[in-house]
Amino acid sequence: MFAIHDAQGHGQRSLAQEGRCDEVLGRHGQVAVRVVSALRVAPGVPDARQRAGVKRRRKDGKVMASSHVTVPVSVAPGIPDRQLDRYQGIRQYSRAQILAVWAAAALPMGLASWVVAPQFADRLSGAGDVPMFKALLIVLTAGLVWQFLLVACLVWFEQRSLRWSTVRDALWLRSPRSPRSGRVGGRLWLIVIPLVLLFGAEEFIPTVSPPAGRDLATFFGSHAGQLFMSGNWAWFGVMLVMFLFNTVLGEELLFRGLLLPRMKRAFGRGDWVANGSLFAAYHLHVPWVMPATLLIDTFALCLPSRRYLSAWIGIVVHSAQSVFSADIRLMLVV
Repeated sequence: MFAIHDAQGHGQRSLAQEGRCDEVLGRHGQVAVRVVSALRVAPGVPDARQRAGVKRRRKDGKVMASSHVTVPVSVAPGIPDRQLDRYQGIRQYSRAQILAVWAAAALPMGLASWVVAPQFADRLSGAGDVPMFKALLIVLTAGLVWQFLLVACLVWFEQRSLRWSTVRDALWLRSPRSPRSGRVGGRLWLIVIPLVLLFGAEEFIPTVSPPAGRDLATFFGSHAGQLFMSGNWAWFGVMLVMFLFNTVLGEELLFRGLLLPRMKRAFGRGDWVANGSLFAAYHLHVPWVMPATLLIDTFALCLPSRRYLSAWIGIVVHSAQSVFSADIRLMLVV
């Protein structure tokens, strides 16, 4: 119901009848009432603009009339007002949908590593572990590219647009925002420094020994690996593509950009824990890293991305690993 109040004279009078309203409008001019419509958001995600007020002034500067429009909205529990704008327009997934997206990313990577790569390696040249290394590099890169395409398809299906302004909001590709002050960017970016150090600590956590011929770090440290990489700019270029899709356009875009913003309704305040658990379980292609991934990445990637409502934090922190790895590979090439 819309209530229109006349602000003339010494007080305000309620106008309950249409005829009385017409009389006032004729005496003081037409009152324009703007209706703020609820944004089209997913169920459970509230609209921050709940009330809109409209005022009109006469030429002498006095208030002619004031009107208020109240739009009923459903407020999802657990989402503070300061977070609303980054959840608006984002469809919340059910647990079944979340698991379906996870499976669409994890299962192809597992099949590519353990089924396709061994068959593919038999057709590639090289001595020792070189054919397997080539096969793994090709099939895992293809799997990461598939993740990028999966994200693009799901965003288009949800938003019906792939414009940057739409993608930026849909995937939380915004600067971090303080959960306390609401401040955006600036010094908040300094949080990535300790997070990068924490993420690097993952390398010092004892893990299960990987099967022979499947650990890339061991391969690059071997004589065969160093000989293979020496002057091999073509394969170095393939590795750069893999690094790009691994930490920018693939894993991070999928887990921190697509899934994390859509897990609020299904998991509540524990959405970042669920996201970290899914991310660890996703590594079917390298299962020996799952424990360290669960222990470190949950706190170095998932928690800060959720706290600051920015997928860029996860992308930047995770990409530090890619930059370091690319430098090591470059030294082997030159």
